[in-house]
Amino acid sequence: MGENLRRLRKDARLSQEKVCAELQRRGCDIGRTTYEKYESGELNIRASVLIELRKFYGCSYEEFFRGLDGDPE
Repeated sequence: MGENLRRLRKDARLSQEKVCAELQRRGCDIGRTTYEKYESGELNIRASVLIELRKFYGCSYEEFFRGLDGDPE
C-alpha cells in the first residue's frame, strides 16, 4: 500500500509535509514521520486516515490497494 500512497502523493505533486498538513486540517493527527512510515510500509495506515486521503485525492479505495492482490492492474 505504501507504494500506492507515494504514487498518489507524487501524482498530486505534494510533499509529505503538505499531505500531513491537510490531514491535520481534516482532524487526523498525523506527523510527517508517521506518514513516511505509511509510505515505506513500516506502519499500517489507520482506516480514518485512509478515508480522509480518499476524499483528499478524490480517488477510489481501489487506488490504495492496486497491485496488492498480485494483479498489476
